[in-house]
Amino acid sequence: MIYSALIFGFLGSFHCIGMCGPIAFLLPVDHQNPIKKTFQLVSYHLGRITTYSLLGLVFGMLGKTLNLFGIQQQLSIAIGILMIVVILIPTKLFDTYNVSRPIYRAVGQVKNWLGDALKKKESGTFFTIGFLNGLLPCGLVYMAIFGALATGNAIHGSFYMLVFGIGTIPLMTTAIYIGNFLTTRNKQRILKMIPIVVVIIGILFILRGLGLGIPFISPSEMVSTEQVSSQHSCH
Repeated sequence: MIYSALIFGFLGSFHCIGMCGPIAFLLPVDHQNPIKKTFQLVSYHLGRITTYSLLGLVFGMLGKTLNLFGIQQQLSIAIGILMIVVILIPTKLFDTYNVSRPIYRAVGQVKNWLGDALKKKESGTFFTIGFLNGLLPCGLVYMAIFGALATGNAIHGSFYMLVFGIGTIPLMTTAIYIGNFLTTRNKQRILKMIPIVVVIIGILFILRGLGLGIPFISPSEMVSTEQVSSQHSCH
């Protein structure tokens, strides 16, 4: 499952260049001092990864709670179906019944804090900017959170989101150094690929939950673990 986090992160970084790119371009880095600039960028990325890891910890813990009811496989299948459904729902319909509207005010507050942080040049500014950047709504982050939930473990969920964050670093760093390096045409091609990849990963989550005994894709260990647990509880 970890590979899916890396894929989400890498593909998500193409989306991030468009959505979060302006934030990256506005980072108050010291362009005159390469060493200082490197440390500033590392701090920025650490801030984002910290946010993602904390989100993974919370949702991994939630997944563990659900697993206590013996629904680990069902959870994996449900998350896979949810990933596919989210992609297939027409954008207009999703906007009409946008469940995220109640949190718009909170997002607006995060943006205000982010704007204030971008005006500063203190040592801790870059970590703060990265941390707040990680809280901004993003479809690929949501998909990764589904993956963290499916791990059914707080530590694994945190690690899943950490890997997701690592996957976003290469392209985000490139964008910071050389600006918008992708042509509009190439960016559109890549963005069209993202829904296809999400559906494929959704199918893999479903297969994982089915426990078909396929190595690395649908291991039967998930079935046997639950059976052993249930048998043990009966004695």
